[in-house]
Amino acid sequence: MARYLRITQKRSAIRRQERQKRTIRALGIHRLHESVEHRDSPQIRGMVDSVRHLVEIEELEKEDS
Repeated sequence: MARYLRITQKRSAIRRQERQKRTIRALGIHRLHESVEHRDSPQIRGMVDSVRHLVEIEELEKEDS
């Protein structure tokens, strides 16, 4: 069982710093209320931490295929 994070954008990136906009895009999020899943890692946690005021995070346990 691997740990995954489901990241959902809950607030708009309009009028935010360019760095935060690039982080949202790097996470693979393209629009509001869109969710993406990433394997839990320190790099992803750091990205999520820098935009934590814009996103909602859920921790998931899934089997790798």
